[in-house]
Amino acid sequence: MTHSVPLYLDGEFVESQAHRSIANINPATQLTLAQVPCTTFEEIDRAIASAEQAFKDWRDVPVPERARLMMNFCQRLKDQQDDIAETLSQETGKIFADAKGDVWRGIEVVEHACNIPSLIMGETVENVARDIDTSSYLQPLGVCAGITPFNFPAMIPLWMFPLALACGNTFILKPSEQDPLTPMQIAEIFQQAGFPKGVLQVIHGDREQVDHLITHPAIKAISFVGSARVGQHIYRSGTDHLKRVQCMTGAKNHMVIMPDADRQQVISHLVGSSVGAAGQRCMAISVAVFVGDSVQWLDELKDAMSKVKPGLWNEEDAGFGPLISGAARQRVLGLIEQGKEEGADCLLDGSGFTHPDYPDGNWIGPTLFADVKPHMSIYKEEIFGPVLITMHVDSLDEALDLINNNPYGNGTSLFTNSGGAARHFQRNVLVGQVGINVPIPVPLPFFSFTGWRQSFYGDQHAYGKQAIRFYTETKTVISRWFHHGEEVQRPNLTIQMR
Repeated sequence: MTHSVPLYLDGEFVESQAHRSIANINPATQLTLAQVPCTTFEEIDRAIASAEQAFKDWRDVPVPERARLMMNFCQRLKDQQDDIAETLSQETGKIFADAKGDVWRGIEVVEHACNIPSLIMGETVENVARDIDTSSYLQPLGVCAGITPFNFPAMIPLWMFPLALACGNTFILKPSEQDPLTPMQIAEIFQQAGFPKGVLQVIHGDREQVDHLITHPAIKAISFVGSARVGQHIYRSGTDHLKRVQCMTGAKNHMVIMPDADRQQVISHLVGSSVGAAGQRCMAISVAVFVGDSVQWLDELKDAMSKVKPGLWNEEDAGFGPLISGAARQRVLGLIEQGKEEGADCLLDGSGFTHPDYPDGNWIGPTLFADVKPHMSIYKEEIFGPVLITMHVDSLDEALDLINNNPYGNGTSLFTNSGGAARHFQRNVLVGQVGINVPIPVPLPFFSFTGWRQSFYGDQHAYGKQAIRFYTETKTVISRWFHHGEEVQRPNLTIQMR
């Protein structure tokens, strides 16, 4: 009998009283790993009340002490990263190397949070007017919340709550119901790190629990990563309830290949960035735009992709794992068929792939389309599978027009040996994260994750300096101290300081 995933409430792991649950299924074997409770509204309210109470003391913990706790947490994550990655592989299907990358990119954000004393510094100017000084301070908001997706169950929770807590807030985490075991393992490590009870709470569920969370009056800020449709709903609902919201949503990432690029580098990076993690990355390259004669490399690209085989997380020759669910697989298969029906040339079709030992897994092999046009469904929709579509244009400016007319603006790349082409591209492309000879331009945590347009809703992005601003409020203090016996000035009836 499978166990029920616990909640993490007020510093303790407790069994939910929920009457409804969701099966947590291994996507390669279809075996049920656990039952995920749909947390009751009373339990969510209890978590929020606990976080409100904890905030009263946590906000007053000296910043260096918060940093030291974060350092302890960070070291424990490093010590146990292989164990976390194995859990992550089991419930997401990711191969082990990819799972370790997921965990490590989260640890990097925790490392950044350890620098909170310098990150949270305010500003001061002495003598802005005669004997008047002005200072600004960054102060915490209160209870914040994070809603995270299935595709990075370690990295994205670690994008959120460590920085929020380092700033002095408390936090409610609602991880994806499709792979909650990884976040719960991280919560166990967090508990061991010595943080006060109540500063972090973890609840579970689906749309009902999310809606109750984001409309609760005690929640001050909400961070979300996931689909565009859900992100739009959360952004509108959150802002309607006067909350600070950041939503990182859909993507359609293009890689532009110039004829002067290094051919072998292009082929290698295109394969890895398109089918790695079964294409289930918001920064995956799903569109290759060949400029001019570079289109001649298509046959070599097809050959390289055909050599990548899906497999189980611990199979040495596996390039990537299964899709997260049967529903996700059916959606991708449907889009592959639509692409064929709409006239795209399917050079490599992975829709019939089956693993010999695990035939019930959510498998799709590498798939490659050529002659794709902007009106086709496989171009307009985010496929989120191991499917690469290719297009051909005559010039870099045509490629820029194609990208800039797409509604998404998460990431893009240009492969070239021309500095002039690179500068023209990075200056004029309407995308928030740009790689030059880098296929997946995800910044390290001391920068921010800066998707644009319909890939992001909000005004402050994840991690980096912008996250510090997102999780804090600025207080400005203007002060003047009078000298004993100082002559009293006549009343100042203007707004001018003097």
